[in-house]
Amino acid sequence: MRARFIASEVGIGLRRNATMTFAVMVTTAISLSLLGIGLLSNAQVKAMKDYWYDKIEVSVFLCSSLSESASCSTGVVTSEQRLAIQQDLQALPVVDKVYYESQAEAFMHFKERFKDSAIAQNVTADQLPESFRVKLKDPTQYNVVVSAFTGRPGVDVVQDQRTILDKFFKLLGVLRDGALAVGLASVLTAALLISNTLRIAAFNRRRETNVMKLVGATSWSIQLPFLLEGVFSAFVGWMMATGLLAGIKSVIDSKIAPLLTFTKFFGWGEVWIASAWLLLTGLVVSILASAITLRKYLKV
Repeated sequence: MRARFIASEVGIGLRRNATMTFAVMVTTAISLSLLGIGLLSNAQVKAMKDYWYDKIEVSVFLCSSLSESASCSTGVVTSEQRLAIQQDLQALPVVDKVYYESQAEAFMHFKERFKDSAIAQNVTADQLPESFRVKLKDPTQYNVVVSAFTGRPGVDVVQDQRTILDKFFKLLGVLRDGALAVGLASVLTAALLISNTLRIAAFNRRRETNVMKLVGATSWSIQLPFLLEGVFSAFVGWMMATGLLAGIKSVIDSKIAPLLTFTKFFGWGEVWIASAWLLLTGLVVSILASAITLRKYLKV
């Protein structure tokens, strides 16, 4: 009987404030969606880092006729220097594999990469340096190779792809942090709207609450229907937000991923984890906003 009475009071409250309740649901859905997008952005950055950092190579470019670095002052790399560099690279504990790229191979790859550019017509094979492409066991240990071979006779320059990727991921990190900040600000807005809605509901039903107080109802019995109204609105908003995140993931899988095959995207597991965090956030924010509001405006 008590559960039926509470459910009835919740239903009455939702009907009386249908417009405000709908606004709370929509605002909560938008707020949680923005926060969810921030969480998925974080998952995407992590997925891309794992994918690209695993493919990072350190390129050790050898001295050519066009090299101007101090380590190439004696001229083009000799066969003895080339062999010694290769052997020392293979001996490093952090190195997984070493690939040699001759000038002819470098020229072929250059023409493939810039086949539609006019620059490809003005470059010859002897202008491109030969190099060693080094695959690391742990991409974070690239400094070991850089420090060991930079400035070594026969080595023109040691280039690490991570330095290029770090700038890209730093930009993604800024965008991710911005999305999370916007999401958190939106959640705060939803909390204020929930608080305002419950305050109006408490004012509109002050006569009923006074009667309940006179007949001996406890504070918890009076406040619980209002609290459940806020929780119900947050739950519906969470469902809408989860639906939106699932829709975004479906679009990525069906439309974007087939076009951008050079990278990796977050999986469905990250979507459900983000959804769980959104549910927890929505419930906590709703309960806190409701409890604070009811304690202030519904003194019984």
